[in-house]
Amino acid sequence: MKEQLREVRYFLFGQHFSDGLRITLAILIPSMVMAQVGQFNTGLTISLGALGVSIADSPGPVTHKRNAMLVCCLIIGLVAIITGFARMNTWVLGAEILLMSFLLSMLGVYGTRATAVGTAALLIMILVMDRPLEAMAVWRFGALVVVGGLWYMLISLSFFRVLPYRASQQALGECIHEIAKFLSIKADFYSIQTSLDEDYKKLFAQQVVVSEKQDAVRELLFKSRQIVQESTPMGRRLVLTFVDVMDLYEQIVAFYYDYADLRDRFGATGILDDIARIIHRIAIEIDYVGLAIQANRPRQSRLDLSRDLERLKRKVDDIEAAATDSHTLVLKKIMVSLRSVDQRLNSILRYTNSPVNAQQDEYNLQFDRFITHQTVSVTTIRDNLTLSSSIFRHSVRMGLACLVGFIVAKLFNYGTHSYWILLTITVILKPGYSLSKQRNYERLLGTLAGGAIGVAVLLSISNQTVLFLIMLVLMIGTFSFQRTNYVVMVVLMTPYVLILFTLLGMGGLRIVEERVLDTLIGSVIAFAASYFLFPRWESQQLKEFLRDVLKANLNYLRILSDGLSGRSITEIEYKLARKDVYVSSANLSAAFQRMTSEPRSKQWHQNEVNEFVVLNHILSANVATIASNLLAEQSSLKGHPEDLLRLVRRAVLALEESLRKLGTAVEAVPSGHSAPEVSAEDVPSKPANDPLLRSQLEFIQRVSYDIGRLTDTILV
Repeated sequence: MKEQLREVRYFLFGQHFSDGLRITLAILIPSMVMAQVGQFNTGLTISLGALGVSIADSPGPVTHKRNAMLVCCLIIGLVAIITGFARMNTWVLGAEILLMSFLLSMLGVYGTRATAVGTAALLIMILVMDRPLEAMAVWRFGALVVVGGLWYMLISLSFFRVLPYRASQQALGECIHEIAKFLSIKADFYSIQTSLDEDYKKLFAQQVVVSEKQDAVRELLFKSRQIVQESTPMGRRLVLTFVDVMDLYEQIVAFYYDYADLRDRFGATGILDDIARIIHRIAIEIDYVGLAIQANRPRQSRLDLSRDLERLKRKVDDIEAAATDSHTLVLKKIMVSLRSVDQRLNSILRYTNSPVNAQQDEYNLQFDRFITHQTVSVTTIRDNLTLSSSIFRHSVRMGLACLVGFIVAKLFNYGTHSYWILLTITVILKPGYSLSKQRNYERLLGTLAGGAIGVAVLLSISNQTVLFLIMLVLMIGTFSFQRTNYVVMVVLMTPYVLILFTLLGMGGLRIVEERVLDTLIGSVIAFAASYFLFPRWESQQLKEFLRDVLKANLNYLRILSDGLSGRSITEIEYKLARKDVYVSSANLSAAFQRMTSEPRSKQWHQNEVNEFVVLNHILSANVATIASNLLAEQSSLKGHPEDLLRLVRRAVLALEESLRKLGTAVEAVPSGHSAPEVSAEDVPSKPANDPLLRSQLEFIQRVSYDIGRLTDTILV
C-alpha cells in the first residue's frame, strides 16, 4: 500500500502531471473565453495552435524549449495556410500530404525536439485538411493558429520564470525514483525464489530507463545557464546532489557477485533473504529521498540500518564459525558494499536537508563534456538523403503510408472524421519496426478500452456540467501520460474526444464506431508500411551497438590499467568513461529488447547477444569496483606489482581483439593512456600478495576472454 502511495505522490509532484495541467489550461482557456463573447470557433482555432506547440514543449533547458516553440509556431502556421489552400483540390492535397509527411518526418535528423516539431506540424496538417475554409479565411485561420502557439509559449515560459528550478527538481526526483527501482531489482538476485535470467532481463530493461532519466537531468542541469554559470545556492545543491546520485548508481551497478554460486553456498542458511531485505529497505529509503527532492521538501526521517547490519554481521560470524570448507569473504564484501551505499545516501541527504552556499563544495567537472550537442545545418539533411539512413527510410515510409491513408479515406467516405486514419498512421509509425508494432498494439487496445468507457459515460450521464468535469479530468490525464504511458493516454483520450464531440453537438455514440473503424484502418496501413516499406530491423543495427559497448568497456579497462600502473586518474576522465559505459550498455540493452519483439526470422543470435549483454555488465561492474577504490586511494598509491598488471593488460588485449573481429580498428595505446613503467623506488602501497585484488583481476580477465569467445560465436 505504501508503495502505491509513493507512486501516486511521485505522479502528483512530477513534471508530467504539471505538464498535463499546463497543457489543459492553455487549450481550454481560449475556447472558453472566446465562447463568452460569441467567438467560439475563433477560440477553438487558438486552442488548436496551443495544442500543436504543446507537443514541441518537451522537457529540457528553457532556451531550447523557447527556440523549439518559436520554430513550431512558424511551421504550424505555415502548414495550416498551405493545407488550407491545398484542400481546395483533392489532387493537390494528396501531393501535399505526401510531400509534407516526408519533409516533416525528416526533421528527425536533428533530434527528438525537432521530431516533436515535425509531429506537431503533421497534426495541424491532418486536422486542417477537412476544414471548409474560404480563400480569405485561410490566412486568418493560419494567423490564429500562430496566436494559439504564442499563447501556449507565454504560459510555458511564465511557469519557468516563476519556478526556474522546478523542472530540474522533478527530473532529478524521477531519476532517483528509477534508481531505487534498479536497486530493488538487484535485491531479487539474492532470493532463491527468482530466476536469474528473468532478473537480468528486468535489470537491463530498468537500466535503459535509468539512462534516459540521467540524460534528462544532464540536459536540464548542464545546459541551463542559471544553474551552471550563475552558481546559485539552489543550482549548486541540484548539481552536487546529481553528482552524488551518479556515484550512488555506480556503487549499485558495482554491486555484482556470482549469484548462482551465492545461492548454492548460502541459500540454505537464510542469510541471502536477510541481505535482500536490507537492500529493499535501502531502495525504499532512496525512493523517499527522490520524492523529497521532487516535492522540494526536506526528508523528515532517516532509515537507521545499524541494527540490521549488526544482526547481519552476527549471522555471518555464525556461518563462518560453522563452516568447514567455504569461507565467508564474499558475505563480508556484501556488508561493506551495503555500508558504502548507506553512507552515500547520507551524503545525498545532506544536500536535501541543509542549505548549500554558492561557493561551497566547489565542483570542477567540465559539464559541457557530459552532454551532447545537436548541430542544425542543411548538410545534415543532405547527408541523410540515402536509404542507409533510418530517418530517410522512415520519412519515405511515412509519406507513402499517409498518402495511402488519404486515398482510402476518399474512396470509402463513410463518416465525417476520416482524418482519424491519417492521425492513427502518424502516431503509430516509428523509425523501427518493433516500436511501430508496440504502438500499433497499444493504440488498438487503448481505443477499444477508451471507447467502452466513453460509451458507458455517455449512456449513464446526461448532465452537461458533469460531462464537462469528467472531460476535464480525462484531458489532464491524457496530457499527463502522453510522454510516459501511451496506452493509458489513449484509454483516457478516447472518451475525452467522445465527450467533447457530444458537448459540441457533433454526434454522440455513433462517433465511437467511426473512431474504432478509422483506428483499425490506420493501424493496418501503419503495420503494413512498417513491415514491407524499407523496414529497419534491429539485427541490422546491433553490431554497431556491440562495438560501442566494447569500446566503452575497453576505455574503462584502460583507465583501470593506468591507475594500477601508477598514473594519476583524474575525476573527469574516470566519470566520462563511466558515463560512456552506462550509455552504451543502455543503448545495447534497448536495441536487444526491441529485436526480441521482431519476427523470429529477423532476429540475430538472440541467446548469444543476451549473454554478451550480461558479460559486459559483469565486466563493467567489476572494473567499477576496483577503479572507484583506486580513485579514492590514489594519493597514497604509487603502483602495483607486475604480475597484477599483467592480468589487466591481458584483459585489455582480449577486448581489443574482439573489437577487431567486429571490424573496428583499435589503437594499442590511445593518446593520454601511456602508462608509466613501475620503477624500483615505486613501492606499492598494497602488498604484492593482495588476494582480493588478484581474484578480482583474474575474474576480469576470464570475463574478457569469455567475451572474445562469444564474439567469435556471434560472427559465425
